[in-house]
Amino acid sequence: MPEELSVGRGDPAYLAHAYLTKVPVPAITPFIDAYSPPGGVVADPFAGSGMTGVAAAMKGRKAYLFDISVLGQHIGQNFVNLVNPDQFTKHAEEVVQATQAELGDVYTVECTACGRAGKLAKTVWSIVVECPGCAERVNYYRSMEAAGWRKADMVCGKCHTPVSSRSRRVGEEPVLDSISSECTANQRDQTPSSKSTSLDLEKINYPRVEITPDRQMYKASALGKSGLTTVASFYSDRNLAVLATLRKNIAKVEDPAIRSKLLFAFTACLTRASKRYQWSRQRPLNAANANYYVAAVFYEWNVYDLFSRKVKAVLKSDNYVRTARRNCVDLPDLDSPEVNYSIGSADSIALEDDSVDYIFTDPPFGSNLFYADMALFQEAWLDGFTDVDQEAVIDRSKGGKRTAERYEALLTNALRECNRILRADGYISMVFGNSSGSVWALIQRSIANAGLMIDPDKLVVLNKGQRSVKGLASGFEDVATLDLVITMRNADGDVPTALKAVERATVATTIQKLANVRPATPSHLYLELLRTGIREGWELDKLDLRDITTALIADGWDIDPKTGRLSRGDVVAAHEL
Repeated sequence: MPEELSVGRGDPAYLAHAYLTKVPVPAITPFIDAYSPPGGVVADPFAGSGMTGVAAAMKGRKAYLFDISVLGQHIGQNFVNLVNPDQFTKHAEEVVQATQAELGDVYTVECTACGRAGKLAKTVWSIVVECPGCAERVNYYRSMEAAGWRKADMVCGKCHTPVSSRSRRVGEEPVLDSISSECTANQRDQTPSSKSTSLDLEKINYPRVEITPDRQMYKASALGKSGLTTVASFYSDRNLAVLATLRKNIAKVEDPAIRSKLLFAFTACLTRASKRYQWSRQRPLNAANANYYVAAVFYEWNVYDLFSRKVKAVLKSDNYVRTARRNCVDLPDLDSPEVNYSIGSADSIALEDDSVDYIFTDPPFGSNLFYADMALFQEAWLDGFTDVDQEAVIDRSKGGKRTAERYEALLTNALRECNRILRADGYISMVFGNSSGSVWALIQRSIANAGLMIDPDKLVVLNKGQRSVKGLASGFEDVATLDLVITMRNADGDVPTALKAVERATVATTIQKLANVRPATPSHLYLELLRTGIREGWELDKLDLRDITTALIADGWDIDPKTGRLSRGDVVAAHEL
């Protein structure tokens, strides 16, 4: 394996369905090639969206996947549910037609230029805020427009008191329709149609699922303040009605494989079909999968268009998997990958001892993300919910039950289980990313206490080509944007060498050396420092990314805010030169 593995996030499987912190298939297949025999057995106890299963299927291996996530199982099973493309397309068209027949032409609007019927592509919505000076209702978009699109100059049109997105939200209003019309080759913008607000939801059976205050993302996304405390509240009335009716018609499809795959395309649309898709004057900014943020100005997209595009994306993913399987030797059935995905905790894996050739896994990263909270958005439309009490995360709020000690115990027990099911000469590769030295020290302890040893020559930096939003805004990042793939094996009774405390001077010297020789970004440097620390037997508890960026600034380094690359005068970090 190389020192660093750089992969994109544009392969057909990756694009077919979103999921938090998904590892792209091209990042997994090299490990499967390196550490498992042809036709061997691969396992993943923190399977998430099932990318390990997809990679195993593409390499002709069998795979056993486990996770507590209901959404993860739904996604992972359908990635390898390879269906007949003609039948799938036929049923997709039929469920759309049935929904349109039931609801009417909810996305058909009159073109104000030619008077003929046009098709709505999207509607721009704005929050309405209360003026803190006179309590007047202020349309945020119109106020920003009047200020020449300069947020700092936004004021109430009545009393001229400054207003902002932090002003109290008191409603939402459509401000612009983008439509396709026979009179123009391009989409045209016009005054919004009344159809955006005229639907009656009384007879629509949509999910009535609350996002409760005990959820970590309820607090992190300030849902109590915004009033968005149900899954349904994240959709316009129109899109909620279309989604609920479309879901009902999918459930009527008799073929279970086709029905499940249609539901896969459906859940892939849900985030973009919601209010979480942020507007921008230049171009749409997409939706943040890691939180419940609703911007002050957002889009309402045509659900039928979203669904139709996802149907095509799903078929591309199927073809991607099939094509790879054709290159494998002695596969009995191209369309039936041997991938089994079970709901189950990683600390109790339902497999026999010594039954697996290789394990590739990507556990939750401490308190970085709360998967079950975000999965609720899609699981509201499925047939079950993830048990949050089993989730391997660390609560951010004080007094939370899911502590660092509990996380360490869960991870240690999960690695013990991996060790148990692994054949004697097998390897375990674990993807991990965090910006806290104390969490990395926790990883060191969990591995040792599970009877495993890190192979220092098999540490790979995984670069998926992404930067944090905070890093893009400020230049320097305090959030790690690269992962380290740690490959380990059974310690076979060897007593782990005692870790040694590392002096600050040693860390400072190492930072200077690495910055001048190798890394291109603060995250690169941090991962190189961690890799050096693991190889040298350091305790990692004092190695925080924030301290690394502070040291870089003190040492005269700067960063290009566009590329994220380190530089100092005429010196440019050499990693990618």
